[in-house]
Amino acid sequence: MGEERFNSYMEAFNEEAPTSIRLNPKYNFGAMSQHAVPWCEEGFYLEGRPQFTFDPLFHAGCYYVQEAASMFVTHILRQSVDCPQSALDLCAAPGGKSTALRSVLPPDCVLISNEPIGTRAQILLENVTKWGGTNHIVTNNYPRDFRKAKLKFDVILCDVPCSGEGMFRRDPNTISEWSLQNVEKCWRLQREIVADAWECLNPGGLLIYSTCTFNTKENEENIRWILDNYDAQVLDIPIDPSWRITGSLLEGFNQPVYRFIPGITRGEGLFVCALRKAGSLQPKPFNSKSVALKVLEAEFEKSATSVDVDFAEALNYLRGEALVLPADTPRGVITVTYKGIPLGPVKNIGNRANNLYPKPWRIKTTHLPLEPLEIINIRTTEKS
Repeated sequence: MGEERFNSYMEAFNEEAPTSIRLNPKYNFGAMSQHAVPWCEEGFYLEGRPQFTFDPLFHAGCYYVQEAASMFVTHILRQSVDCPQSALDLCAAPGGKSTALRSVLPPDCVLISNEPIGTRAQILLENVTKWGGTNHIVTNNYPRDFRKAKLKFDVILCDVPCSGEGMFRRDPNTISEWSLQNVEKCWRLQREIVADAWECLNPGGLLIYSTCTFNTKENEENIRWILDNYDAQVLDIPIDPSWRITGSLLEGFNQPVYRFIPGITRGEGLFVCALRKAGSLQPKPFNSKSVALKVLEAEFEKSATSVDVDFAEALNYLRGEALVLPADTPRGVITVTYKGIPLGPVKNIGNRANNLYPKPWRIKTTHLPLEPLEIINIRTTEKS
């Protein structure tokens, strides 16, 4: 890093990691008093870290708690892609970058969010389902499966598994898990993932390569490997100097890459590079029915009839408890809402409404706060 960068980084360990959220653009929000994340128009820093578990609007997908640096993918897309018809997030769990992609991509663009590990794929499915949006598919496959299926995409995000050096401040466990052997394992796996992804990228398509680590083996040297083995061009993404995004750490490496270092940039560690495949991009409609992969779907009953509940009832619902609805509520499946935002279904049988909220998603704690959290200001419900 050099002495100046490294000293700034070490000083950051004396500070709390910043907390940031990204708003769901399908809802109308009132003015936000928090400081904006400058490279993401939906992103905001919070003062402190509230207990998001007790905010029904968090569970409803009105916002996503996401580390600020990782929101940079929205800036890349807005600067470098016009009218893509298909996109793939290869290593997508828990869903932060995927829901960010869905918010920026055109509504008719099909986005496949994939996670190879089954348990993590279920978490991804939950977050994608809550976020909402059309043409979003969750899959549980290995990168090589997309190559074998001969699927082609205009945009591919490879947020690859890495040694996690950029998370040392936020998650101290990553320090004890780090080793030189793991760095070696990671950069080899990363190249395998990119090789599969590159075969799935249309000519003229965009590949976004990112890690949450600092070392040049997993970053610059992998980008150099891509340029040596594939007909690719690194894109120069415009940034504002006030964002304090750092470039390469590798002497003699002159490609435009973007590195976020705690203590310099307001966020955790991230490395990202955008590459264009040679050729002219000619977006074609993507037939999502042709996806011959393991597709995951949430069993989530929907109803046109809804009943709005207060804060305490909303938390009781999210804990999986039965509700007592107004006497004039129709029987059958009813959507429970909070401040007009859907939370999930119940089945009203008259004297009570049985809870149909998926069990894996339920709040486990029995503690309930006395006052509602006011993290965001919902002005109205979903945009027309």
